[in-house]
Amino acid sequence: MAEPLDDFLAQLGRHIRRMGAQSVITSQTVADRFDLHTTDLECLDLIRVLKDPTAGELAKATGLTSGAVTALIDRLEKAGYVERIADPNNRRRVHVRIKPHAMKPIDAVNAAMQAKMIELWSTFGERDLRVIADFISRSTDVAIACADTISRHPPKPPVKRRAARAGRIASARVGVNRSGG
Repeated sequence: MAEPLDDFLAQLGRHIRRMGAQSVITSQTVADRFDLHTTDLECLDLIRVLKDPTAGELAKATGLTSGAVTALIDRLEKAGYVERIADPNNRRRVHVRIKPHAMKPIDAVNAAMQAKMIELWSTFGERDLRVIADFISRSTDVAIACADTISRHPPKPPVKRRAARAGRIASARVGVNRSGG
């Protein structure tokens, strides 16, 4: 008997969270190898995927502020991973381009993992792979939209639980009745 859809969706959610967590851990491991911030490594990949984005496009894709993106590009440029390219149609716009030779050491580290992934993916038929690709693409689009929504709402101030608890403990020690009596 097949498991109920709700149970399967819960299990799917756990698998996706596990994959997401492992992606972060793997990214940190690779970033550490090259003395990079994890964000910098992920943005290098994003710059490659977006094909020479502008700083504004990179800010939109990452949710980083324009100042944070400028600092990120400065770090990557100083480390020799990227270069700024002037937009021939708008001299105020700058594109960020990966220096291919600089990515070779990172690509070499990722090559073994990529080969294992391709070996795994090859065990699926083309039809299944198209469904998986659609699922990943649409799930990523939803995650981007959710992150955008979250970033538009200011964070709530942290609850000062320790201070409140410390006040209750101090009141109890000195015999203060909080109800005023």
